[in-house]
Amino acid sequence: MNSRHPRKLLPSTLVTDSGVDHVRLAYHYLDTGDIDGYLSLLDEDARPETPALGCRHDIDRIVASGDCVVAIGRVSPQQVDFVDVFTLSDEGMLRSRRRYAAAWAAAR
Repeated sequence: MNSRHPRKLLPSTLVTDSGVDHVRLAYHYLDTGDIDGYLSLLDEDARPETPALGCRHDIDRIVASGDCVVAIGRVSPQQVDFVDVFTLSDEGMLRSRRRYAAAWAAAR
C-alpha cells in the first residue's frame, strides 16, 4: 500500500442504508412541499438547490453502494425520465445530488 494515497474506507452498511432512507424521504418531502423536512436530510456542508415544487417523483429503482445512492425514475407532470446520483456524508446525510435527465427532454 502506498502511503501517499491512503485508501478511503467504505462506509458501513448502516450508513448506506440510512442514506437510501434519506433519498426516499427527500423525494417524499419535495413531492409534498415540505422544504424544512427536505433540508433536514442535507449534510451541513451541502449546498441546497432550489427545489422544484409541484412535481411528483415516481422512483423505479434505487441502487446503493458505499457513499453513493442512485435513484432512477420519472418526474411528472413533465414526464421526464431521470437518474439522480447522490453522495452521502459519513453520517448518511445527503451531501450532493447530480441529475441526469433524458436527452429528449433537454431538447424540448
